Amino acid sequence: MTRTVVVTGAGSGIGRAIATTLAQRDWRVIVTDVDDAAAREVASGLPNQSAGHESAALDVTSPDAAAAVASDIAGRFGLDAWVSNAGISFMHRFLDAPIERYEQTLDVNLKGVFVCGQAAAREMVRSGVAGAIVNTASMAGKQGRVPYLADYVASKFGVVGLTQAMAYELGEHNITVNCVCPGFVETPMQSRELTWEAELRGTTPEGVRAMMIDDTPLGRLEQPDDVARAVAFLLSEDARFITGEALAVNGGAYMD
Repeated sequence: MTRTVVVTGAGSGIGRAIATTLAQRDWRVIVTDVDDAAAREVASGLPNQSAGHESAALDVTSPDAAAAVASDIAGRFGLDAWVSNAGISFMHRFLDAPIERYEQTLDVNLKGVFVCGQAAAREMVRSGVAGAIVNTASMAGKQGRVPYLADYVASKFGVVGLTQAMAYELGEHNITVNCVCPGFVETPMQSRELTWEAELRGTTPEGVRAMMIDDTPLGRLEQPDDVARAVAFLLSEDARFITGEALAVNGGAYMD
């Protein structure tokens, strides 16, 4: 029986890799993104098209939009899993960070996880599904020693705590909730950050990239597929007795 998963922020980067990996593992994947065209492009290119992959535009900060997607998918296919991956970042020195950027970062990165997790869990409880929810946090959700990303750090610490709170309350419904904590992942978001950080440090993007690799014991930048495989594990039957965890997937760049 084909299982169905919704992945947010799946129009590029880590979300795209998660969607692809899950499709390869026989999931029906509902690709969502605030960029509808990007979501459609990813869904149409996923492997195993016979599973019936779909796409939907989704602003994760909208409770009504999240509820509509969750209700539609649960009603037509059954909602077995949800991956809250959508996220944004900006880089500023803490003293210079505009409050508008803080609000935007928290809105997408933390409120979005709350809103989507609530919508997904309500449908899982209503239909009696022993579901699984995975949130994308970050290495920056476990340590504050991350330069120029104070608002991002705050949002990702929040995701780790929210994941635990969700896991505690949803356990009675046999719904697992975990998060993954990636490190230096080679994505379009990271490419932007390399340029920003280089400017703030007075160096080059290549120099910042080299620092990231030097900080990673496994000696390379993380790839989106590295994260996607960890998400696939947390959604698998092998992880049915794991809940409330923040799984480090960072090549040893931060160990706790």
